[in-house]
Amino acid sequence: MELNIYGLLIGLATFLIIGLFHPLVIKAEYYLGVKSWWLFMFAGIIFCVASMLVSSTVVSILLGVVAFSSFWSIGEVFQQRKRVEKGWFPANPKRKTRA
Repeated sequence: MELNIYGLLIGLATFLIIGLFHPLVIKAEYYLGVKSWWLFMFAGIIFCVASMLVSSTVVSILLGVVAFSSFWSIGEVFQQRKRVEKGWFPANPKRKTRA
């Protein structure tokens, strides 16, 4: 019997990618504010296109995971702003508060 470990590797990589996006959202909101959502949208589109262009199935899946993690982060940036307003995360003192 031959074991197929691709599912486990993709699962682990997905877990790590999602874990990477949590601090990225926090830092993006801290330094750029909610206007950083454009970066996540742009990254998501780029990774979607890349996912369709590569020939390797595993790499295509991982690029797709990064793409949709980027898209999910758009909403998380706005949620992060609310968490900052509640005092759960520090606000950037160098950035003006929104009007």
